[in-house]
Amino acid sequence: MTAAQELFAEGMREHFAPALRALGLTDQRGSFSLPAPDHWALLGVQPLSQDEYALRYTVTLSLTAKADWPGPGERPDPNAPTGAELWHARIGELMPVDDEICWEVSPGPRWLVAVEDSVSAVRHYAFPELRRRLAAAMTGQSSYAETYLSPAELDEVNAVLLTAAVARIQRAELVDKTLLLTGAWSRSDPVAQEVLTGVAQGFLAAGDDRFRQVGCVDSLGRELWVFRGPGS
Repeated sequence: MTAAQELFAEGMREHFAPALRALGLTDQRGSFSLPAPDHWALLGVQPLSQDEYALRYTVTLSLTAKADWPGPGERPDPNAPTGAELWHARIGELMPVDDEICWEVSPGPRWLVAVEDSVSAVRHYAFPELRRRLAAAMTGQSSYAETYLSPAELDEVNAVLLTAAVARIQRAELVDKTLLLTGAWSRSDPVAQEVLTGVAQGFLAAGDDRFRQVGCVDSLGRELWVFRGPGS
């Protein structure tokens, strides 16, 4: 085993896995699962390339109905999709770049930074989306929230938030006549509330009849603030 492989194994064992267990996932044979009676909601770590000096990896996610899975007693491998999944993605598809994302572990004093960064990405992007997809599947929803702003359009709005040192909007979606904004905000942050109040008022002033109010939730889907338009 190379030094990079040893560090990767240590990072997964001592840092990555405990962080995911703290989120409520269980680990088994190299993948992590959100407990659910009728579905496999899985997160995997997939090595992409490795040599003597570095190991590169990404994170994969999948959601599969247990009734549709042909291997009774065995859970799917999120790193090896079969087509039986209700949904499958790599983490880069859920992040603002909407592109392939990987982390590189290599020997050196800062080798753990990559592992910690991947944990943060799972916490803020992969885990909330996996939980959201599972909740929709468990309630029988056949479709998901409609995207309201493209990544390029979000960049324009987020530029305003950046000037006020407020965390960016990760997603802007339409759900039941509500424009739902998701970001790493906190109810105890008055600056974020003030800035997002202005952002919400701007959206409401546009007069889009697809939504009557703007809601803000944190990256785990917890409601923070709701801003209602006139007459709603």
